[in-house]
Amino acid sequence: MRSTSPRGCARGFGVGFLVAAAVYDLLIAGGFGGGLWLPAAVLLAGLAAVLWPVERRPPWLTPQLRTAGPALLSVLFTTAVLLTDRAEVPFGPGEVVILLSLLFIAVRHCPWPWALLCGALDGAALLLLPVRYFRSLQDEMLAFAVIGLILIGLTAGLAAYLRSLDYRRTVAVSETRRAERVAIAADLHDFVAHHVTGILVQTQVARMMADRRPQEDLDPVLAGIERAATEALASMRRTVGVLRDTGPEAADRRPVGDLAGISDLVARFASPVQKSVLHRDPAVSDDLPHEVQAAAFRVVQEALTNVRRHAADATRVTVRLACPGDRLEVTVTDDGHGGTQLPEAAHGGGFGLVGLTERVTALGGELRAGPRGGPAGEAGAGWQVRAVFPAGEP
Repeated sequence: MRSTSPRGCARGFGVGFLVAAAVYDLLIAGGFGGGLWLPAAVLLAGLAAVLWPVERRPPWLTPQLRTAGPALLSVLFTTAVLLTDRAEVPFGPGEVVILLSLLFIAVRHCPWPWALLCGALDGAALLLLPVRYFRSLQDEMLAFAVIGLILIGLTAGLAAYLRSLDYRRTVAVSETRRAERVAIAADLHDFVAHHVTGILVQTQVARMMADRRPQEDLDPVLAGIERAATEALASMRRTVGVLRDTGPEAADRRPVGDLAGISDLVARFASPVQKSVLHRDPAVSDDLPHEVQAAAFRVVQEALTNVRRHAADATRVTVRLACPGDRLEVTVTDDGHGGTQLPEAAHGGGFGLVGLTERVTALGGELRAGPRGGPAGEAGAGWQVRAVFPAGEP
């Protein structure tokens, strides 16, 4: 047995109430002996404007037309009653509720300044309703006018409040999207910088080996250059695609890494002159929070990129993933002495570790980078980057 949602019940009740109120208006008009076609035209136009389903609404039926059209018909009807010698024409609750509904729609959904113009027209049509029955300025007419002003104020105030909430929600969504796009741009920098630095280093290695090694020894190096260039282009293509797509599915295609990707990252880093090793504690689970895995991947990626930039003489790089207690520990060490042959422009701006520190501390972790120290603690025995994350939900 299907259950009816509260929203569906409320909508059904509202439709039934409006239709019943409009029928009551026609019964009142018929009891006074006047023609029914003018009141029926006004009520039908108002009901169509309020109740027309969104999914079936034609493009030309804009909020401005929906709210101004029935109100204009109501004003013309009132003007026709005043200019003719017809008897008093009553007004009922149906037209009142319809005009208040149109006022609400105008204030909340019409673009500015149409919201002000259409809202004023709906309010004026509502205030002119008593004129059809009270031909002269009487106490009853003033009482109806005061009540009308109160209803107009309450309706317009509620609609304006909800419109402000809609605006705040739109601003919040825009800011969230902007922050996400900035983060994606940072990801693009991390991916491309890593791959391009690898291409540069392997190209230098190939040039040194060209005169000293046989051709077959160059094939792995050239294959690594081709693979790194392909991955860089793929990363750029994915990231640019996400930046162009603002739909809800864009976040699912964000090119982030995880713990499984660290193994490939370390394997691709190896070269004929540099050995890279990954030691992963069996206690490190693949079910860690997504944010923690992505941050761990970034730590390893940035550390390996810095080895290529600043320690090209390193012969061994070790990456360790451990899980002491309820924390994930990521350590990247090398045995380089800081020797590098990269051009000055390829050294980077020094903001990689800064951004990495912000990412790690935002998850409640800590990041340290500095000389590793040899057995006796002497300087120049390599470099170490160490990050520790809470293993639970951040």
